Amino acid sequence: PGPDIQEPIVANGITIATSICYEIAFPDLVAKSAGNVNLLLTVSNDTWFGRSIGPQQHFQMARMRALENGKPLIRATNDGITALVNAKGKVVSTIPSYNRGTLEGYLTPFRGTTPFGKRGSIPILMISVILLLIAAWHSFRRPSFPD
Repeated sequence: PGPDIQEPIVANGITIATSICYEIAFPDLVAKSAGNVNLLLTVSNDTWFGRSIGPQQHFQMARMRALENGKPLIRATNDGITALVNAKGKVVSTIPSYNRGTLEGYLTPFRGTTPFGKRGSIPILMISVILLLIAAWHSFRRPSFPD
């Protein structure tokens, strides 16, 4: 196995972070590789999902990575949803599952980092732990009855 974070690809002056197949489902992994790039690229073989809702879920995960990191995304699949997604998570162009075609659309390469890109899931996990502790404290606290 290689390193967790692969070196970005540079094409025509645009720096691209790559994810292969299900790597796009891991927010912190994508955030680590997306820091100093202009664009996200993911290639996938969604055949193993069959005719389930798996390809749609996988695509929604990819859209979320674009939104979290504020980077446009190119998603290429052999039988899932192929799409161009802008940095706000909006679908610019798409080819549905089990169809052939050519995508056309414009994506603006972006440089910079979002708060999620800088800190990942840590703030979300901290808030979750605090809320769980508050809930546990309230459930174990003895009610006080008036005299």
